[in-house]
This record gives sequence, structure tokens and C-alpha cells, in this order.
Amino acid sequence: MYARLGQILLRSARAPLTARRSQPAVVRSAQAIRPFSVSPRQHSDKLFLHRDTPENNAKQTFEFDAEYTKKAKEIVAKYPSQYKKAAIIPLLHLAQKQLGWTSLGVMNTVARWCQVPPMRVYEVATFYTMFNRDPVGKYFVQVCTTTPCELCGSTGILEAIKSHLGIDVGETTADKMFTLVEVECAGACVNAPVLAINDDYYEDLTPKSVVQLLEALKKGSPPPPGPMNPDRKNCEPVGGLTSLTTEPTGPGFGVRDDL
Repeated sequence: MYARLGQILLRSARAPLTARRSQPAVVRSAQAIRPFSVSPRQHSDKLFLHRDTPENNAKQTFEFDAEYTKKAKEIVAKYPSQYKKAAIIPLLHLAQKQLGWTSLGVMNTVARWCQVPPMRVYEVATFYTMFNRDPVGKYFVQVCTTTPCELCGSTGILEAIKSHLGIDVGETTADKMFTLVEVECAGACVNAPVLAINDDYYEDLTPKSVVQLLEALKKGSPPPPGPMNPDRKNCEPVGGLTSLTTEPTGPGFGVRDDL
């Protein structure tokens, strides 16, 4: 069998190139080309390639104010002097809390604080989507649409927000009050559907309650974060506790007396 295969390969190699080129090309149908995945390609609304804008360019500098300078010094002091670069992420987060977003000036300032080339900070800021590379509104609304929230109606929550604010995902209202984005798992699946507004989570949402939440934010009187369902406390079941209903046992419970 192997001798026969060798003869076939040898004849193929000796065949004139023109003869081989004259053979018709194999055209595969669309059905024959099988992709590795069938999920639709999702395009991010995040900026990963810098383009100068009037509010985001090398001439627009940034410095920590007195309050945040004190906090920045406390962060840097946690790391050995030869590992100041470990403070890049917490300093970027701190700067974003002061400015509201992560500008080129922010990244250059963090690079000076950490004594690293600016490119090292650019790499971090463009990798993690928690750093907003564009200006955002006063209230940064992040709606979770991953499976648990989707099963509990997150699409309806997203549509209610878009309709009420008159913006689409990735856009900011004209008054610079709200910016709307769609995010993956927010990590609060037990109280789905949820959204985050700046650093606060609002849970157990309905299209009606999310509109009420937006109106409260417009008036400057946001409700306390947590479940929007008045019958739920934290992550407890709505109908009351079904476990942990008795006083927990102390140390040594069930252990033999001689141990």
C-alpha cells in the first residue's frame, strides 16, 4: 500500500506545472465552510485605539487634587519602591473617580507616579473596559444582559431606559447626565435583573421601577442601592427565609467530647 502511495506522489510531483494549473479550482459552498462558532460578532463601543479629540489629547493635562493626592500617596506606599508599577490599576481607578473618565492626561500622570513608560499605562487602560476612554455622563448606567438577567427581563429594562432617555447603547444624553452601556455579568445574578450606576447596584428591576430610578436621579435624590423590590432585603428570598431560620450552632458542635 505504501509503495503504491509513493508512486502516486512521485508522478504528481513530476507532472508539468502547467498541467496542474489547468485543473479546475475547488469551489466550496457556503454550507461547506464551517466556522468554529455561530455566535454573531459583537462590536465593542470601547475605544482601544487613541485618536486626538478636543477634550482628549496630550495638551489636556491632569493632576490629582489635594484630596486625591493624599489617597494616591497612600496607594503607592503599599508597594516596594522597585514595584511602583503595581499601583497602575488602583491609581487609574482613583483618577477616574476624580475626573469621571480616563483621559490621555490621566494615563500620563499615572505613568509618572509609577515611574514607568507611558505605554505601560496605555496597555492597561485599553485592556480593562472598566476604564472609560471617552467622557461619560454624571450617571454611568451599566445594564447587565448576561443569561440570568436576560432570563429575568433585562432586555425590557434596556429598552425602557433607551426609550425614557432617548439614547442608544454607547450614547450620552444631551445634558451630559446619563451614559448608557451594556455589560456582561455584573455578579449579582441572584437579584437579576440588575444594573450599576457609577459604584452602586440596583437590583430586582422592572421597566416601571427603572424609570422611577432614572427620574429620582434627575431630581438629585437617588434611592439607596440594592433591591428595588420592597419585599426583598439584600439577597434574601422574597417569600421569607427557607434556610438558616434558627440560631447557628457554636464552635465544636457535633464534635466528640474527648477530642
